[in-house]
Amino acid sequence: MVRISSSLLKNISRFVSTGTGKFGPSRTALGNVNAPVPEEATFYHKDLVITQATPSQMKPKPAADAPLKFGHQYADHMAEIEWTLEGGWERPRIAPLHNLSLHPGAKVLHYAIELFEGMKAYRGVDNKIRLFRPDMNMERMRRTAHRACLPTFDAEELIKVISDLVKLDQEWVPHSTTSSLYIRPTFIGTDETLGVGYSKAGLLYVLTGPAGKYYETGFQPVSLLADSEFVRAFPGGVGGYKMGCNYAPTILIGKMAGEMGCQQVLWLYDDDEKLTEVGTMNIFVYWINEQGERELVTPPLEEGLILPGVTRQSLLDLAREWNEFKVSERFITMGEVRKAIKEGRMMEMFGAGTACIVSPVGNIVYKNRIKGVYEDLHIPTMENSPNLMQRYYETITDIQVS
Repeated sequence: MVRISSSLLKNISRFVSTGTGKFGPSRTALGNVNAPVPEEATFYHKDLVITQATPSQMKPKPAADAPLKFGHQYADHMAEIEWTLEGGWERPRIAPLHNLSLHPGAKVLHYAIELFEGMKAYRGVDNKIRLFRPDMNMERMRRTAHRACLPTFDAEELIKVISDLVKLDQEWVPHSTTSSLYIRPTFIGTDETLGVGYSKAGLLYVLTGPAGKYYETGFQPVSLLADSEFVRAFPGGVGGYKMGCNYAPTILIGKMAGEMGCQQVLWLYDDDEKLTEVGTMNIFVYWINEQGERELVTPPLEEGLILPGVTRQSLLDLAREWNEFKVSERFITMGEVRKAIKEGRMMEMFGAGTACIVSPVGNIVYKNRIKGVYEDLHIPTMENSPNLMQRYYETITDIQVS
């Protein structure tokens, strides 16, 4: 088992059983995305009303050895908190999982006033259930709600509600060190009026469901399509927020990538073709820079092009604690990538996100914007030894289940 410092472990683990913990450094990663979120009225965990599912409403749990496909199974209960401009937040509720009833004029259906989060609960080797850095998810959700003109809330109060939801459905948390319970907090504008404008009503709800090991047969490097004709985000936009409107426009480009034999899209931006994200993940490059230093680089958050990922910040925290190589938050261009490959300085490239922790990149199908032709660029991620990406994967999974 990978050794982890006690201080780092304390900062990124939280027991569901207690709902307590300290997360000193984790909020600073979000500080540059936008101005501080104003404090508003909130709901309170102490007002939580729980209605348990009857035996007939409860679904059979998947067998211990059954494959768990992401997003295809849901636990028995969900949390809900309604809000209106006139009445404020209602009491939080946990109830049996059910369909939503929305007016066809609800603003979420017409103007995409919507946001969501993605986080996980893990059953440790000690059989205790833990959430992984939930304060970071909640702070990001608050910032996104503010950007969508939806009300904010006290992050700790929602963490307590989510903890009770997970406890109620604890049998849905896999008894496994390679699977987890995926948690999807969602916030939608439910105002029943047409016309572009802020929503005067909303619904915050939380779904959960079991999720299996991302890599069933070990790490498989992915191939990326890189074409600067398409962009995911731009300065002044909402690329730094977890809104559904960021994802819908990427689906067609992802389909195009698949038709070209690629699994993901490497999103580029601007005339110098800056690397921004890979698929729905943050991107990391590990190389020997032009000064001869080993360096880990990931794009910065300041320009609003990059989603401030929880896994991203965790990898940066670990690298800075290890203090074994240079760590930089800056943009890399495709020109720099091609040069590093040509000079034998490229070591690893990988995506980072909640679903898989890290995802190795093995090849880039790059459309040369000058020549108008495609180039195949090999990334030696899997050949590099000792492998930083593998070390990250083992360290993070150890923290999650220890």
